[in-house]
Amino acid sequence: WAVSATLVVAAVIDGKYLKVPNKITYPLIVCGWVYSTWVGGWYGLGWSLLATLFGLALLFGLHLIGGMGAGDVKLLAGIAAFVHIEHTWYIFIATTLVGAMIAVIQIAMSGQWATHYFQAREILREICTVRNADKLYEISKERKSRMLLLPYGIPMTIAAIGYFAFAGMLF
Repeated sequence: WAVSATLVVAAVIDGKYLKVPNKITYPLIVCGWVYSTWVGGWYGLGWSLLATLFGLALLFGLHLIGGMGAGDVKLLAGIAAFVHIEHTWYIFIATTLVGAMIAVIQIAMSGQWATHYFQAREILREICTVRNADKLYEISKERKSRMLLLPYGIPMTIAAIGYFAFAGMLF
């Protein structure tokens, strides 16, 4: 429940400011380590640390090329610190699916299908041809003012809490 409440706060802030602050992500990660140590001893801490790195790794590449903010990456790492690797993977997949659905709804509401289609094609072309994370990050940074952005903390929160309920982790 504490993780779910923290995620809701993070989603609200991300929705409003397009940023998940370190004041939320770092304590979430550390509390996950403490909780895992309390429940599983050194063994639990080891799995929690490994899961934290796994959560970071899942989204870090997208962050490097400007596809999402560092707060989103650390938010998944914070979830991972509590739930460990297997659940982190499923939450990542669920987040991707929920994020895609929200993006489609955003595009539908804007009515700008063609614009977003051509932007997506351009981004994929850049990823395939530029192959330099720093350059891709700069291109992404320049383009953001013209794009419809998705605060990724929102789909991550929906997906994680939905997964917690599905997996019986809320009861």
